[in-house]
Amino acid sequence: MMDTLHGKRLVILGLARQGMALARFAVGVGAQVVVSDLRPAEKLVAALAELADLPLTYVLGEHPMSLLEGADVLAISGGVPTDTPLVQAARQQGILLTNDSLEFMRRVPAPVIGITGSAGKTTTTALTGLICQTAERRTWVGGNIGRPLIADLDKIEADDLVVQELSSFQLELWPQSPQIAAVLNITPNHLDRHKTMAAYTAAKANILRYQGAGDTAVLSADDPGSLGLVLLVQGRLRLFSARQPVTDGAFVHQAQVWLRDGQRERPVLPLCEIPLRGAHNLLNVLAAVVLADSVGIEPLAMAQAIRTFKGVEHRLEEVAIVRGVRYINDSIATAPERALAALDSFTEPLILLAGGQDKGMVWQAWARQVAARVKHVVLFGALAQTLADYLVQAGCTQFTQVQTLAEAVAVAAQTAVAGDIVLLSPGGTSYDAFQDFAERGETFRELVRALSG
Repeated sequence: MMDTLHGKRLVILGLARQGMALARFAVGVGAQVVVSDLRPAEKLVAALAELADLPLTYVLGEHPMSLLEGADVLAISGGVPTDTPLVQAARQQGILLTNDSLEFMRRVPAPVIGITGSAGKTTTTALTGLICQTAERRTWVGGNIGRPLIADLDKIEADDLVVQELSSFQLELWPQSPQIAAVLNITPNHLDRHKTMAAYTAAKANILRYQGAGDTAVLSADDPGSLGLVLLVQGRLRLFSARQPVTDGAFVHQAQVWLRDGQRERPVLPLCEIPLRGAHNLLNVLAAVVLADSVGIEPLAMAQAIRTFKGVEHRLEEVAIVRGVRYINDSIATAPERALAALDSFTEPLILLAGGQDKGMVWQAWARQVAARVKHVVLFGALAQTLADYLVQAGCTQFTQVQTLAEAVAVAAQTAVAGDIVLLSPGGTSYDAFQDFAERGETFRELVRALSG
């Protein structure tokens, strides 16, 4: 059967991973593809070389209104806000808006577990995928976690499983929901993009909004933002909680993870066998257990995968121990709530590296807890002065301001003594100095390894 994009003029905004994967797919199904990126060609050498075999039209260095002439569909990559003039004009002209994840969902033949949340979605996605693979189910893991799944669409079969991480950026256009959908939590995030919590929450809620009676929604009983979406649930509601038993879902009782399905109760594993640090990671484990159970995975495979799961890069990742000081890379922490969750994962004395670029976040609670908990703070990047002001207001005087991450690591190394932890958990985004949080985390690794050289 001919694909719905066949013969259509598709304009793709943004030549990052998502845009590149969609361009290749769309050409393969017979679309006429135009790719536009605000960066000039000299900044896109690698991407252009990778797509050199495709008959693409490029408009680089700008997003002119002329892109919409003759366009049938406009695809928006995650970094392109929906309130840009071009996107608004496309809406007014009746041009269909889409993205790579939505096009994937429209075509995937296998059941999809979709996972979103303000924090923890990458860890939960990776762990859920590992559990399913441990149970010997052919499982595809991707989405916002790194690999656009539309690149694998031609290889996915009906008996497979798909575990897909979905960001608010990907979800804001969606008129479709996965069969099994989880909202881990909703706390302030990306307010520079969504402007209000209501708009941000509405985007997240799209993962549930279009489910049917035969679908499953997984929410956190411990998070008001997640639980607040309960009225959108059309099918089965399952919960997870670290605080109290639930009738259908996963919970903690007598230092053990348990599962209930409304009829029977089964143990999964003791808490002492979970290698991940932090109360937030316990919630990620509970969510993964419910999701895996919802596709028929047995507790034995869950426990086996959880015991072996070492976490995801740039998320409380131990880089090295240098002269008795443990260096932890939590570059993924791009919101104050995520940084505070990292602080709560340790009892040792902490030297915190914080900063980066702001995205309209609220910092007062962060400052109060940092002042009470952290031995010394090293502030870097565009946020440094703002955070310094908040720390002073909170009564904290134990901080140093620098410009770069390299300077921050040097100050931390001079300040720390054996038994301390140096924690990179910035709270701000990386875009003031790096391409993304992964590049920032990799730079931190290199700087730390150079200390022991």
